[in-house]
Amino acid sequence: MSRLRLRETIINCLSETQSDSYEVQEKALQTLVSITKVSPQTRSLLAQTDEAVSTLLYLTKSSSSSVQFLSLSILLNLSLNPDLKQSLAGMETIYRLNSIIQSPSSEETIKLASSLICSLAMIDKNKAKFGVGGTIQVLVKAISAPCGPAGHHLLSSLAELVQFHGNCSLAVRSGAVAVLIQVIGSTEGEDLAGTSLAVLNLLARFDEGLSALRKREQIVSSMFDVLKGRSMFSKEGAAEILLRLFDESEGCVRDALRVPEFSTVLADLSIRGSCKAREKANQLMKKMVEEASMDPYIDGSSMLYQW
Repeated sequence: MSRLRLRETIINCLSETQSDSYEVQEKALQTLVSITKVSPQTRSLLAQTDEAVSTLLYLTKSSSSSVQFLSLSILLNLSLNPDLKQSLAGMETIYRLNSIIQSPSSEETIKLASSLICSLAMIDKNKAKFGVGGTIQVLVKAISAPCGPAGHHLLSSLAELVQFHGNCSLAVRSGAVAVLIQVIGSTEGEDLAGTSLAVLNLLARFDEGLSALRKREQIVSSMFDVLKGRSMFSKEGAAEILLRLFDESEGCVRDALRVPEFSTVLADLSIRGSCKAREKANQLMKKMVEEASMDPYIDGSSMLYQW
């Protein structure tokens, strides 16, 4: 399709989205979804068309779930172009995406909104914008509710945003640590637990996040429960958090020493775990042996034997 023909198609489709008929709107939006799915040039052309982005954003407020979904799909397609991410992440867009996540929208619509946040947040400047726009608090609250099919998308968006230090602080102050530990302890899915642990590790890079983790009651035993689980991804995440805690607090090491099975589980992980898990398990065991050797009430020799 020539550039001129493509421009005419885009203009006609945008015009038809103003129709009073949902059927006409949907057909026009489906065309725009198709032509923006694979072509970066087409995405740029649509984004440069007058009022195109604002029209699509307005259509995400439609009472038709299909029109909402298709409009978000086009915006997500546009966000795949790196040069469009910054211009797409205006405050109007951010507030609208927050609203979708907070509203009783369909799971598929929430998935799309979360994916768009994640895509736009890949630009560091946009991470700060989402923080200012209140998206961190919105995501933490949404994750604290019973996680449906959109749970993984919400967690992935939070993971992308908290790579920015300022957003880490916002997440911690919004109660993210307690919420993520709650998800880890639930039985809703290993993938959710693994992603939650990944977010916790991002928060624990900074003093505020690590301090919030350390203050959690039974945090060591909570991570130990993960080490006994089935998911290697989760075990890697839990072992990394324990290493951060052990480095920060001798009290956490002593808490681990009080758990009879801890050294046995670490010994098993150091043999049967993934390369990363084995490395972390060995580091944890070394720290426990060092602490045990300094405590006359703990038999460090039995730990060395297991190791």
